[in-house]
Amino acid sequence: MASAGTGPVTGAAREFVVEADGGSRGNPGPAGYGAVVLDAATGEPLVETAEYLGVVTNNVAEYRGLLAGLRAAYALDPSATVHVRMDSKLVVEQMSGRWKIKHPDMKPLAAQAAGVFPPGRVTYEWIPRASNKHADRLANEAMDAGARGEQWSPPAPPARETGAAGAAEADVRAARSAASSGAGAAEAVVPAGERAAGPVAPTRERAAPEAAAAHGGPASGSAPAVPASAAASSGAGTAEAAKSPRPRSAEPAQAPGERVSEVTQGSAGQAGKAAQAPGERVAEADQASGERVAEADQASGERVAEAARAPRAGGVTAAPGSGARAAGKTAAPGWGPPDMGAPATFVLLRHGETPLTPQKRFSGSGGSDPSLSAVGREQAEKVAEGLARRGTIQAVVASPLARTRETAAVVAARLGLEVEIEDGLRETDFGAWEGLTFAEVRERYPDDLNAWLASPDARPTGGGESFAATGARVAAARDKLVAAYAGRTVLLVSHVTPIKTFIRLALGAPPESLFRMELSAASLSAVAYYADGGASLRLFNETSHLR
Repeated sequence: MASAGTGPVTGAAREFVVEADGGSRGNPGPAGYGAVVLDAATGEPLVETAEYLGVVTNNVAEYRGLLAGLRAAYALDPSATVHVRMDSKLVVEQMSGRWKIKHPDMKPLAAQAAGVFPPGRVTYEWIPRASNKHADRLANEAMDAGARGEQWSPPAPPARETGAAGAAEADVRAARSAASSGAGAAEAVVPAGERAAGPVAPTRERAAPEAAAAHGGPASGSAPAVPASAAASSGAGTAEAAKSPRPRSAEPAQAPGERVSEVTQGSAGQAGKAAQAPGERVAEADQASGERVAEADQASGERVAEAARAPRAGGVTAAPGSGARAAGKTAAPGWGPPDMGAPATFVLLRHGETPLTPQKRFSGSGGSDPSLSAVGREQAEKVAEGLARRGTIQAVVASPLARTRETAAVVAARLGLEVEIEDGLRETDFGAWEGLTFAEVRERYPDDLNAWLASPDARPTGGGESFAATGARVAAARDKLVAAYAGRTVLLVSHVTPIKTFIRLALGAPPESLFRMELSAASLSAVAYYADGGASLRLFNETSHLR
């Protein structure tokens, strides 16, 4: 268990890490925040603070958590430098000066937070939700206390001591007073080492993306082992309580530089299953499910437990037994650095059903260009509603084909965005196979079909497009869009083959993997692209919004 702190350090300014979070059960609804001040060198929790706020929005609660954390850090050492880590992309981007603050409720809170320390002494970093469990737990404890009509309060501190321990207690008392100044009476601050371990309080409903099993076949998820020091989570165990109405699998705690794979794979279909639609059924997945709603003009970036990335030197590890991640970089081969900035996140939406979809017919860019069916239009409305609740999409880009433009138009209208058309997102041209079922192609063009199944360079009968050509086209579109939307979350409305190709390229999988993914109509998937050139699959074939 962490101690109450070590007291002021003379001769050099201290370095702190502040982790803060806030949430609202309803947005707006009953809300609260939590924040913890950590020693940057050891990761030791020094002070915790939390408050029930009454009925406010997620964003207000997040800003209040930031403000309280900064005040607590200032009370511990006014000359300190502070690194803030939050899973609210909105707050991080606005406080870093990259996004404008337009909402009237945010401006005064941001100004107060900016004034706690002198300019240049506070830096900001976005972290995945799974890496912010400590502050999240405190926020939920505060909301649970408010629901009981109580104040959030820590256990009674031990008897006062003299010497170093007494100095540490004085530090904490000052932090308590500072963090609570200007706040409601329900707020409390406590030295982290004095908290009794206990079960994690039920988490609030909030809109953050969560991994889901692929539909249409057995699913399997994989995650690399996380070092014990990084997997420790203060008083919360290794499994995180659900943060949205539907269940989710437990997530390992991560150091900021670590990424845990949450790739869910569909059934490894037989070659004959290729008809599931190299054009209509061969691609799509999701994970933009459940992220908290951000400000209308600046939706927050997608939050998800990050997927496994290629080994790199450097990283961040937690001090043994500290229950928190240390901010200092240590030798941790195999994990990426924590300071690459926000990735470009592509949320990949397969269009809704057309009349050809349930018949499992090839439907590419060289056929009749069918429109959505009544079922497809209903699916588009449902996905639009789900994405609006999550509040993370900042732009919408669609394939030029009718079914994708129609799906994108429904979503964009709900989100208040325009639709950009990108030709590179169109479906493969299936030549003479357009409109046929797999069995019909097998009967009419057996040799061409066998060659197509055996090689990505083979083209469908009648001058169609090979998967190799589709892959090159999609890769070029990907590079163009990553450059155009760096650090932003973009909805790409496309088709089976292009979406599967995005996923295949992100995973470095062979071309034959295109036949081993099941993607449902109107499903969501997500891939993040980082500044170092790495990519991670964050979501695959999510369809919970359709239920």
